Amino acid sequence: MEWLANLKIEYVLVTAAVLFVVRLWLGRYKTPLGKSAAEVVESALIAIVLVFLVIRPFIVQAFYIPSGSMEPTLMERDHILVNKFIFRFREPRRGEIVVFRAPKSWTDDGVERDYIKRLIGLPGDVIEVRNDGYLYRNGKRVVEPYIKEPIWSYTMGPVKVPEGKVFVLGDNRNNSNDSHKNGFLDRNRIIGKAMVTFYPFNRIGIIR
Repeated sequence: MEWLANLKIEYVLVTAAVLFVVRLWLGRYKTPLGKSAAEVVESALIAIVLVFLVIRPFIVQAFYIPSGSMEPTLMERDHILVNKFIFRFREPRRGEIVVFRAPKSWTDDGVERDYIKRLIGLPGDVIEVRNDGYLYRNGKRVVEPYIKEPIWSYTMGPVKVPEGKVFVLGDNRNNSNDSHKNGFLDRNRIIGKAMVTFYPFNRIGIIR
């Protein structure tokens, strides 16, 4: 299913073009079978346009989880739906799980990719990981029942989040490529908010 979630727009456009040509060709046949086939192709074309050219770019998109950096909240190979519309009306909030376009400097191969992490700090927040293994924001320990385990692999800060930036961490704090390694993330790189896990079926549920 992950190939469908990440299907490139070029393939979508080619498929839509082929279906459009097939629909025109079938329109020449006035038999009941020809009309039925034309209706099926037309329905498929409309569905592709709505899903891949309207809903996915602007409203909701499916993503799959390629690693364990967000365990135990999200497991490797989970498939989720991301609300890409919500942040057009309000700003992201602390504690929300967001999908963003990671810059080249964040990735091992220097190619921009979609990452998913929990938003920890907003502009003006002071973030710190102390040697007791816990996260502190603005001098107060953050209660985080969702993390896999306390942080034993690093300490950091305090650092203040600049304007136009956010600070993100994976819930699997000791195995996550996030802001503790790469620094602050541009706010405008956030794509949307993770809302629901829809596959595997035994993992269906609201993401918190």
